[in-house]
Amino acid sequence: MYGITEEIAHINGQPQKLVVFLHGYIDNCESLNKNLPPFLERLDNCAIHLPQAPLQCEIHERKRQWYSMHEFDPDDARKFVGSMKECAAIYNKMAPGFVSANEYLEPYIDSLLQEYQLEDKDLYICGFSQGAMLAIFSSLMRDNPIGGCISFSGIIAPHTYLHKHAKSFPNTLLIHGDADNLVRFEALDYTHKKLEKLGCNVEEYVVGGGLHRITPDGLVKAAEFIASH
Repeated sequence: MYGITEEIAHINGQPQKLVVFLHGYIDNCESLNKNLPPFLERLDNCAIHLPQAPLQCEIHERKRQWYSMHEFDPDDARKFVGSMKECAAIYNKMAPGFVSANEYLEPYIDSLLQEYQLEDKDLYICGFSQGAMLAIFSSLMRDNPIGGCISFSGIIAPHTYLHKHAKSFPNTLLIHGDADNLVRFEALDYTHKKLEKLGCNVEEYVVGGGLHRITPDGLVKAAEFIASH
């Protein structure tokens, strides 16, 4: 059983909120951390933790992954199929990957809440790309509602599993570039509708001309979302 043993943490003031930010696929917490100053400088009295995925990436040995993409989509067809329906069907097959990733993410989050003597309502789970997908999954699978979930360039997956098993329905902010070249822009509307159907309050922020990356304006919007709840 894998566990999260590496992380980068930023403690701003006396933590009243816990923010867990998940890096993407073919990525790591150090790379993510370099992009976050516009986010970090706007959060007071928060503990912001960037956990490192415990799995070595199947594509790049110096990078990490939360679960294997090629196990479920060996040809990267999700990037190229013609319709959102076909794309969602591929992600829908990835339930075992999300379940196994959440099995080591959930106790990590629980230990942080205990460390800071905070509750689920004080918790915000954020993520980019594969990390965004896991952030959505994990936030929906918590026993108690969290403060909020923020997805950068993500998609709700696996939708069939979550429709059957989701337990909590947090306020969610979806941030997506309208020129995203890896997780198609249509995933924003698809995810919004699926989350609202489950019972989440959903906000959107579209990055004009944004590719598959975290942008400063998106980080400012994310920080404002956390501060306002």
